[in-house]
Amino acid sequence: MKKSGSESLKGKKHDMISFPKSKINVLLLENIHTNAFNMFKEDGFNVQLVKGAYSEAELSEAIRDVHVLGIRSKTNITKEVLKHANKLLTVGCFCIGTNQVALDDAEKSGIPVFNAPYSNTRSVAELVIAEIIFLARKIGDYLRDAHNGKWNKISEGCFEVRGKNLGIVGYGHIGTQVSVLAEAMGMKVYFYDIQTKLPLGNAISVSTYNELLSVSDFITFHVPENPDTMNLLGREEIAGMKKGSYILNASRGKVINIDALTEALKSKHIAGAAIDVFPEEPKTNNDTFISPLQNLPNVILTPHIGGSTEEAQRNIGTEVATKLVKYINNGSTSFAVNFPNLELPIQKEYYRILNVHKNQPGFLRDINSIVSELGANILSQYLSTSGEIGYLIMDIDKNLGDKVKEQLVKHPHSIKTRILY
Repeated sequence: MKKSGSESLKGKKHDMISFPKSKINVLLLENIHTNAFNMFKEDGFNVQLVKGAYSEAELSEAIRDVHVLGIRSKTNITKEVLKHANKLLTVGCFCIGTNQVALDDAEKSGIPVFNAPYSNTRSVAELVIAEIIFLARKIGDYLRDAHNGKWNKISEGCFEVRGKNLGIVGYGHIGTQVSVLAEAMGMKVYFYDIQTKLPLGNAISVSTYNELLSVSDFITFHVPENPDTMNLLGREEIAGMKKGSYILNASRGKVINIDALTEALKSKHIAGAAIDVFPEEPKTNNDTFISPLQNLPNVILTPHIGGSTEEAQRNIGTEVATKLVKYINNGSTSFAVNFPNLELPIQKEYYRILNVHKNQPGFLRDINSIVSELGANILSQYLSTSGEIGYLIMDIDKNLGDKVKEQLVKHPHSIKTRILY
């Protein structure tokens, strides 16, 4: 966005400016890393940083005057919330997952959603590897005993991880990192993914999920939350696992049936578990955490800290804030998860129109006619579509943005229009 007083194509000063950045409200929830806050602040936005998550009712009220919203995993942007988001331009999920956002409804409202699919990969992978070793050596139990004054030096039920089989469910960015690290420790790695993936190192792809469960000494989950992964591991699947095997989950809380896992741990069919995510999690650090897995032997429970390292949070803050600022400043939607992806050149001395519309035939013809009738020349034009919407960017040589916007608002297929001067 250019400041008032910049020169136009004809050497005259603009008589209008883009919506001032100081009036663009950015709300960052859930203690997002301060480098994201600083990036918005330094670029001139009006930004607020909140430590905790908001409930649906709280967010519905707060979002009325918000243009850019940043969340992590505990805040849910529902269809109801979006009904109140009349000024919302974009959402940033400062985490890997986006299942906490009603993506389809956001798309239909012309709101692109960005996330950070890679920035905490290493942090999660390292935690999983550490937990594998901790489970194999019952470190959690020994820690508790030692802190309570009990000296319990025994080797029964403790093993080296070298030579053991690790099964990875979901061979994406985190799964592959776990694979490489585990193999470096001498583990034999098997994996299952619904998509065909190229194995790294000596990892072996198995053809079925049940086969993976049957061969694994340790099983770790790295999948998104969707209808296909809900209760992916239940009583039937656990029954098909080796007696004395171990379960780890640092993906999504509803992937594992917690009651089934609790029963398997109590019966000793499963020798231990490390769980970092839960079906229901406290909204803030001041809320009480309750789980049937508490106080069971050789069970490691952590408060959703897989990506909670300084490096990961700093990287996530930078990655997502960069995408959001870029979208606001020039309209680029590269890497948006629910929106047509367009990478736009830096805006030069011309006027940029950004429009989201229903993906219906004839819209491009109509907008071209509007611009032509107003006497402007189209310098460049970019269009990308999804099943529901089209995203159109048009650079023109005359300061007719408000007049074009006035016409577009009346168009039955137009959803949202923004002008950059």
